[in-house]
Amino acid sequence: MSRHHVSIRPRRRSPLDVLFMGGCGEIGMNLTLYGSEDRWIAIDCGMMIHQELPGSPLQVPDVEALRQRGITPSALVVTHGHEDHIGAIVWLWPRWGCPIWASPLAAAMLRHRFSQHGLDTGVIQVFQPGDAFEIEPFGVRTLGVTHSIPESCALLITVGKHRLLHTGDWKLDSQPLLGPRIDEALFRGLAPIDLVVGDSTNATVSGHSASEGSVAQALASAVAKCTGRVVVSCFASNLARIHAAGLAARGSNRRVVLAGRAMQRMVQIAKSCGYLDAFPLPVPLKDAGYLPREEVLLIATGSQGEPGAALSRMAQGRHMELELEAGDTVIFSSKIIPGNERAIASLVSALRQRQIEVLDESEHPELHASGHPARDELRTFYGWIKPRYLLPVHGTEEHQRAHLALAHELGIEGDLSPRDGDWLRWDGQRIELVTRLELAPRLIEQRRSDQRRDSRPALALVLPVVHDESGWSRVGRLIVDPPLGVEIDEYVLGDWLDERLVDQHARNTRELRESLLDALGHWLFDHGPRVARIHLDIVEVAP
Repeated sequence: MSRHHVSIRPRRRSPLDVLFMGGCGEIGMNLTLYGSEDRWIAIDCGMMIHQELPGSPLQVPDVEALRQRGITPSALVVTHGHEDHIGAIVWLWPRWGCPIWASPLAAAMLRHRFSQHGLDTGVIQVFQPGDAFEIEPFGVRTLGVTHSIPESCALLITVGKHRLLHTGDWKLDSQPLLGPRIDEALFRGLAPIDLVVGDSTNATVSGHSASEGSVAQALASAVAKCTGRVVVSCFASNLARIHAAGLAARGSNRRVVLAGRAMQRMVQIAKSCGYLDAFPLPVPLKDAGYLPREEVLLIATGSQGEPGAALSRMAQGRHMELELEAGDTVIFSSKIIPGNERAIASLVSALRQRQIEVLDESEHPELHASGHPARDELRTFYGWIKPRYLLPVHGTEEHQRAHLALAHELGIEGDLSPRDGDWLRWDGQRIELVTRLELAPRLIEQRRSDQRRDSRPALALVLPVVHDESGWSRVGRLIVDPPLGVEIDEYVLGDWLDERLVDQHARNTRELRESLLDALGHWLFDHGPRVARIHLDIVEVAP
């Protein structure tokens, strides 16, 4: 009797395509696509600001090559709300029209921007960090990480037999000011990971990134020693730092003033999402000049030397509502983004010429903490998840090479430092370069074309609302930004809007905005203020 030998070959995994459209070989403008079975998902969609060019235009990823190849993502998933991860969405999403998945805070930021640009906010889907959802053929599990903005997430992406971890921005912070610490047991439970697409920003930095809690203590100590006004300048989306500045103001018996529209809006959105509950009630910027200098702490935009930001205008003595004086102090609580060195040096020089004391990271490193992992944190984290292969992203070539070298020390495979435009393919064993897309810089002027054509005064309003079974209602404070010389009582206007909202049956914020705009124009006409245009931003808050 003959014996038949049956040989069963293991089934080969379907390949996973990884396409980098931004954030590789540079810091900022993050956009990554994952593809399988001709279906794609996009992760983040950020921008960069070019301070060295006239008008400081925005640069967004070049997605024309995607259109030429018939690639349209089925969904866009957002890891967190920083500009280098969400700043290009309003410009590029209209090409895709896909659902957007974001945490409550990032979703609120996007709803505000979509309303501002007349886009449909109904496409924005909300997840809580820790949630999992399906975007066929992908499974996505969100994993909370610590960063300088709450609700930051890494993403565990599964498709077929592939398991990859897209880390987003993260750090191991023992004292986060907002949000919980990272859950070690959760990440240990993921091991082993096939492929990690990891943050390289601080791969050249030894040791451990400082905690936001330690920065809060350093800020409080520095502010307590100041005698004149104090300006703390940071990114508007760095909520941990804004919270720390508020704590420093309270500890030194100073009143908080928010300088810069982006700063005011971010604080309003954060409060509407349940953050900054203990933040001091801000004093309007127009009233700050009447307070004793030693009782004022301003939190201002402009830490990167942006020419139109509040801090730059104060440094040049051309701010309409407040002038800094000799003996005041400006604290830069931020890191210099590569490319902004000249703009920041010019800003610091202008401040010092006015005999304003400047405290920055170069001489006072304790006043800033990076939101990204240094080498010891990478070692610890990779010890938890035990990745087999690394693709280093979010950094310059130097950062990526250092990240790969560290991975090799830990026994992790990897030999590619991807660049923007690289189309890679992972078969479960190795990664190969399929092709390299030709990308061109895409610049967008920060002023909209209608603003360039019409220089007449405009009224800007930010209206936070909630929608539940009883209808629409306002939540939080109405932000009113009238043109110079126009006085509007925000409390009277707020009461009128509250009455109008009761009768609204709009299905979404776009319809609500259209319904309110006409009535708002008539109210302004009847009550005296004359403005040429109204910019109404409606921010929907999850009930």
